[in-house]
Amino acid sequence: MNAAQGAPEGAAPDPDAELTLKILVAGGFGVGKTTLVGSVSEIHPLRTEERLSEAGETVDDTGGVDRKGTTTVAMDFGRITIRQGLSLYLFGTPGQDRFWFLWDDLSEGALGAVVLADTRRLQDCFPAVDYFERRAIPFLVAVNCFAEARSYGADEVSRALDLDRGTPVVLCDARDRDSGKEVLVRLVEHAGRRHSARVLDSVG
Repeated sequence: MNAAQGAPEGAAPDPDAELTLKILVAGGFGVGKTTLVGSVSEIHPLRTEERLSEAGETVDDTGGVDRKGTTTVAMDFGRITIRQGLSLYLFGTPGQDRFWFLWDDLSEGALGAVVLADTRRLQDCFPAVDYFERRAIPFLVAVNCFAEARSYGADEVSRALDLDRGTPVVLCDARDRDSGKEVLVRLVEHAGRRHSARVLDSVG
């Protein structure tokens, strides 16, 4: 018997076995990462938010999100079941520059990442895009469609961010569970295609 799995060695995989995948939710300050994790999570999400203080005014750019009163200082965590046997663990990254040192630990073992974007502050997601491109971590860009923001199409956002060909761009509402779940499904599909392509390249 295989002690770790409780099944005979060489036995066929159990089709009902639980598969859990790690997903990051990244992006700039105030873009909706905590909101997305909270809206889709089927458990009470873990949040590490603290109130913005006067001491942080000199280092935190709150332009465009002036009403935001808190910030994530470590991570958000949630879980969602996509289908029977497939669950995603969601890790929301902190958005401010001074907390980026946490990203390396959070990204360890991740299947892929959602980079949330706000078209009013599109430049804020450049660091996340660069981070995942340099580390060859599959990601997609999800444009959080704020009511007061000008609407742009996926192709326009892709060109503005100079994304690599094949990187998906989707429009979403981070407050809506179904919209957030669709983003995650698209990411899993994209990451699966990237993984399959790498395997074929390695044996070709």
